[in-house]
Amino acid sequence: MNRQFTPDTAVEPTTVVEVSISCRDLLDKDIFSRSDPMACVYYQPVGSNEWIEFLRTEIIYNNLNPDFATKITMDYRFEEEQLLRIELYDIDSPSMNLSDHDFLGFSECTLGQIVSAGFHGLQIPLSHNRSKYYPILPKQNKMSKGCIILIAEELTQLKEELTIKFEGVSMGSSVCCLFPPKIFFELSKANESGKHVLIHRSEACEGESPTWEPVTMTMRSICNGDKDRGLRIQCFQVGMNGYHSSLGFLHTTVNKLLEMKGQSDGVPLVNSSNVEKSARLVLVHCTISPIYTFMEYIKNGTQIHCCFAIDFTASNGDPNEGNSLHHFSSQNNHTCPNPYEQAIQAVGDIIQDYDQTKQFPVYGFGARVPPAGTVSHNFYVTLNPDSPYCDDIVGVQNAYRNCVRQIQLAGPTNFAPIVKDVASLAKQSITGEHYYVLLIITDGIINDMPDTKEAIVTASSLPLSIIIVGVGQANFAAMDELDGDVVPLSFEGKLAERDIVQFVPFRDAQTWMASVCPEVAGKWSSSYDQTNRLAKVKLAQEVLAEIPDQLTSFMRSRGIIPAQPSTSAGKKK
Repeated sequence: MNRQFTPDTAVEPTTVVEVSISCRDLLDKDIFSRSDPMACVYYQPVGSNEWIEFLRTEIIYNNLNPDFATKITMDYRFEEEQLLRIELYDIDSPSMNLSDHDFLGFSECTLGQIVSAGFHGLQIPLSHNRSKYYPILPKQNKMSKGCIILIAEELTQLKEELTIKFEGVSMGSSVCCLFPPKIFFELSKANESGKHVLIHRSEACEGESPTWEPVTMTMRSICNGDKDRGLRIQCFQVGMNGYHSSLGFLHTTVNKLLEMKGQSDGVPLVNSSNVEKSARLVLVHCTISPIYTFMEYIKNGTQIHCCFAIDFTASNGDPNEGNSLHHFSSQNNHTCPNPYEQAIQAVGDIIQDYDQTKQFPVYGFGARVPPAGTVSHNFYVTLNPDSPYCDDIVGVQNAYRNCVRQIQLAGPTNFAPIVKDVASLAKQSITGEHYYVLLIITDGIINDMPDTKEAIVTASSLPLSIIIVGVGQANFAAMDELDGDVVPLSFEGKLAERDIVQFVPFRDAQTWMASVCPEVAGKWSSSYDQTNRLAKVKLAQEVLAEIPDQLTSFMRSRGIIPAQPSTSAGKKK
């Protein structure tokens, strides 16, 4: 059957697939332990030779044969050659910069190759050649130890999720009669070849009767809508350097889990010889609930409010000098927006569509402000002591320009005061009617890192996302820790409830702009307006990519379903 031809549109995807990633026999880069691998997945847009980062998996500590719970979920298009590249790294620090970690090898293939490999998966040897241009001839590669295994599964369109919570009874044994055992479990699903594919690995809990945190997964990922599909739950006691001891396993299904939740004494685990052991697994909680999308929350009244925070520290350079990040200039009767203005407009142009008030609070930090000239780390850019709000994005930009001319750049760079201030706004709106996005534009290293970490961890339970845009060429390594994509953010042992921080270096958009239109990089030309527009689009994509998931994750954590605003909701100040 011929597909309908519609000009100026894209062909609909053939289907949506989920790709599982496993590795075997990886290189051991550590001395006193084993490698801590993480996979970084890239894709190559059609007609481009550039590799674009798609996702990063979780880190699996002390393991040379990892099965990653993070999946590659993407549209599969039969008519396209969809190129993928998977790189493996031994993670040794919280840094998001991959060059700071040991490289373990990579493999390249197409999504079509993975799909056509069937249920047993596509097995590819790892290479050490660091080139990112496709294709790479095998004879040019220095082959490394190990391989990667990729298994694809077609996903159905489901809008339900399963939440389960387990407890263990009589599990493991103390080490040397001194240290309590640490127990974790793995949940796997069976594919059509009978192979079990990992879908979740729990945290390790101490004690012979551990209680694990609740787990919420989509029905699509756990069983693809088939509630009688085989599942396996296997419990382990943590051992030295990743050598864990199996305590037994349980074969089940979603339907059996729903029946099991009423058994207070739990279900015994069996070992590989099918002999019952004393360890038991108790299902404390098991429910299936609908999944609500970002669009459903927005359509039913949730408003997104964007708050701007601008870095006025002296490291930005004297605004009167051309190399300052706060310098205002024009060429050929055109205003040339500086990096701060470009970031404000790129994000604001999109966010303002979701805020009916079109009123944006704008804060500044790290400057001496009139009339006394005292240093402030949280002042209103409007320089109006009664209100930080500006009318629409043009008003934000006008207030910023006016402020630069009246304040004196100073320092240091402190984030915590503004994070706490905006968090207090979000705290008034925990019913789901309002969601806040704090955009911090900065050029330097944070000087109050402990206070900032504490403020973010505290705010992670609120309807708030924090976006940090780094301008200039400073070292932004500390921002990776706040981003928490590699190592979850914590403060004094308390983990953030949600990942609410996204860091984007502005220079990435500038580099991309130069690659798209090199003839205008660093100079004025007639195509400047178009190129600048493209750069802002790229920046907005990077900056706002995580907002929908962060919003829906907050709603789920509070059990909020899409509904019309109620009169009892908190109001903005």
